[in-house]
Amino acid sequence: MKPSPNSLFKLTPARVLLLLLALLLVAVLASALSGAVSLPLAALPRLLRGDAGDDAALWLNVLLQVRLPRIVLAVTAGAGLAVSGAAIQALFRNPLAEPGLIGISLGGALGAVAAIVLGAPTLPVIIPAAFAGSLLATALAYQLGSRQIGVANLLLAGIAINALCGSVIGLFTYQADDGQLRSLTFWNLGSLSGASWPLLAWLVPWVALLCWRLCRDWRALNALLLGEREAQHLGFALAPLRRRIIVAVALLVGPLVAITGAIGFIGLIVPHLLRLPLGSDHRWLLPNSIVAGALCLTLADWLARVAMAPSEIPIGIVTSLVGGPFFIWLLVRQGRAC
Repeated sequence: MKPSPNSLFKLTPARVLLLLLALLLVAVLASALSGAVSLPLAALPRLLRGDAGDDAALWLNVLLQVRLPRIVLAVTAGAGLAVSGAAIQALFRNPLAEPGLIGISLGGALGAVAAIVLGAPTLPVIIPAAFAGSLLATALAYQLGSRQIGVANLLLAGIAINALCGSVIGLFTYQADDGQLRSLTFWNLGSLSGASWPLLAWLVPWVALLCWRLCRDWRALNALLLGEREAQHLGFALAPLRRRIIVAVALLVGPLVAITGAIGFIGLIVPHLLRLPLGSDHRWLLPNSIVAGALCLTLADWLARVAMAPSEIPIGIVTSLVGGPFFIWLLVRQGRAC
């Protein structure tokens, strides 16, 4: 029996994943060739062999030392932010939740701002400070929120920690001089300019391991969609599960915030958008979120570099300008469907 034409074009989860992978490869290629220095596609095979003519040295340096590290960082950060958003949304059973809800983002921002203002504005200091800030803020929110059963207290604790971190960041900003303010502004708006191969050598395996760890909990996350009592009846221990998800997300997002700064909407928009064709089955939602997040941040970085070349727009501005109106459209669309 031949398959019907409609079944051939049906968006199954596996086909969505393959489509996203294909689009990611196209986005990576376009990003590698575009920018202040354009690399011709026809010269790429000869360039990789080292015989692209007089411009070979310049093109090869741009490709290997500038473009490819940024692309790998964009893929890595986008994947981590998106899968973290999907896990947090399942944990809170709220499609509007995102990793910053429990203090991860603002805790990291506080650590980085403190390092910049207190006189150590270098990446080897800013990254550990931001990572430590993310972990401390998340640990404090979890400690306060776990005093009662359920996620409501954890949500309230996260809001309180975010407010406190925001206030302290405001105090540091008030005390900063002109040079520090420029660093703070650029860091708070997000950037992938700190990408380098030594940095990626440990970041990529770290993010890949934690993404795999979150994907292993897809059954528990599916059970949580039914409610906490139903998940317990199905045999899932909620307290260890909640602790495991929060720790994994903090360990995943903390280093990313420390390296890239504040990049919004990836963890919020990507899982929300994927639920339209895929539904809420986390067996497919989590891996699709990984690829879709990588695709979105790669495209955002490409747009940030080429829109006003040779100048560069902070990537957080691009994600907010695109993600904000798009999310409003999703809310209006769902409101009309109700």
